[in-house]
Amino acid sequence: MTIDVGTLLADRYRLEAQIGSGGMSTVYRAFDTVLERTVAIKLMHRNLAEHSEQLERFGREARAVARLNHPHIVQVIDAGEDEDTPFIVFEHVKGETLKERVQRAGRLPVTEAVAYAIEIARALGAAHERNIVHRDVKPQNVLINEEGVAKVTDFGIARTLEEHGLTADGRVLGTTDYVSPEQAMGHDVDGQSDIYSLGIVLYEMLVGDIPFHGENQIAVAMKHVREELPDVQRLRPSIGTALAAVVDRATAKALDVRYTSTDELVADLEDVLTIEAGRRGETTGEATAVFRSLPQAQRSRANLRLGRRTVVGVALLAVVAALVVVGFLATGDNTRRGTGQAPRTPVAQGEQAIKLAQDAASDYDPPPGDQKEHPEETFRVLDADPNSSWDTEGYSGGTFGAKQGVGIYLDVGAGDRTVAATKLDLTTSTPGWGATVLAAADGSGPPATRDDPGWVEVGTLDTATEGDDVVPLSTGGKRYRYYLLWITKLPPATTGRAKVSISAMNLQRAATR
Repeated sequence: MTIDVGTLLADRYRLEAQIGSGGMSTVYRAFDTVLERTVAIKLMHRNLAEHSEQLERFGREARAVARLNHPHIVQVIDAGEDEDTPFIVFEHVKGETLKERVQRAGRLPVTEAVAYAIEIARALGAAHERNIVHRDVKPQNVLINEEGVAKVTDFGIARTLEEHGLTADGRVLGTTDYVSPEQAMGHDVDGQSDIYSLGIVLYEMLVGDIPFHGENQIAVAMKHVREELPDVQRLRPSIGTALAAVVDRATAKALDVRYTSTDELVADLEDVLTIEAGRRGETTGEATAVFRSLPQAQRSRANLRLGRRTVVGVALLAVVAALVVVGFLATGDNTRRGTGQAPRTPVAQGEQAIKLAQDAASDYDPPPGDQKEHPEETFRVLDADPNSSWDTEGYSGGTFGAKQGVGIYLDVGAGDRTVAATKLDLTTSTPGWGATVLAAADGSGPPATRDDPGWVEVGTLDTATEGDDVVPLSTGGKRYRYYLLWITKLPPATTGRAKVSISAMNLQRAATR
């Protein structure tokens, strides 16, 4: 049952428009005639107000949220009853829900998604400090105001940890699209449950969709209990490994693996925002404001990235890699890479790294192969993360079967952009394999088969060593667009099926003056 627009509640609040409705209440935009301001009012449905249990839960929301004063939590202003209908008065947030934003925009810019996750986590942290668990974290309960700031609302099923819940044993409250495994099973929950739900919200912001679908809410809930989330990097390859690791840990089903506090989560998210801002060379939207809230030392690291995108990722991921970058910068080479990755091997005097776009790497498995050799992983040879890699498929018997080999190639650019590369640098964790390096001029694409005369052999790697390898290239000064690492010899198999794993590939050319 709804109340007519124009009704004056408690001789003070005039209802202006209905702006939302849920299972327990209806939300109105209203005008506070005393303080002359717009507010939001949540009115409990009259048929539920007759039940003492529901009435107590509704009142508990007002008491719980009124104790919270945080810039990312919608503030409770007042509470009362009008003709036996309880209501809560909130600050009015003009804007849209995070769910509406995702539905409107699809997946969000990476830095913006991380920034919203930080703001939501900070809000939940303030609640958890008061021993208040939200228990219904979802993008529908996050409002984005006109300035782009996120504010968490609707603690309608939150409860303090000191008091006993009013729900029957085993009853699941919350939206199962975001429900934690322990909540789905009807177990007691704490702040780690909110962290799981926030991890699902972050996943949705990055991917543009929730991880699980089912015939009904129970089926979805059981998937949260039993199934692993789809790989966020596979669905959005531009996401860095550090961010993917945060999503994985936040949504871990095992509580001893999941973040134990929002402080831990926020710390990692802040590091990720620094990394992602540096990789992209900028922040946009609310990410800019959140970025400015980070400690100065952290912002300075990202500012270095904004000016020197060649050192993104490596500088934060490994000290050794950082030292390599220092040596690289000392050469005076300021060539930018789309991924911000610096070569793993030092750039020799008189040479410089070749600029590569973030999506410059592609798999190569021509007929009689199926033309797919883990294409979803190829970005990993350019993501500046030594812990991520592109792997071939596993092959038994030490051979490729009917195939001559498989490979991965680098596209140095579109149109008439071609280069005469002098070296191919690569990093592998699977020593013992061999390959040739082939090059092809610009065209509609790389030659369709290995035997196509368009491919010219320009280098050889007899036996790869673990770690870094440098393959000299002999192009005779001729410029090419595609450089293919054609793997012809597999490494010794350790488990019965052999594969090649490559974590980095870089091209060098003669320096220009």
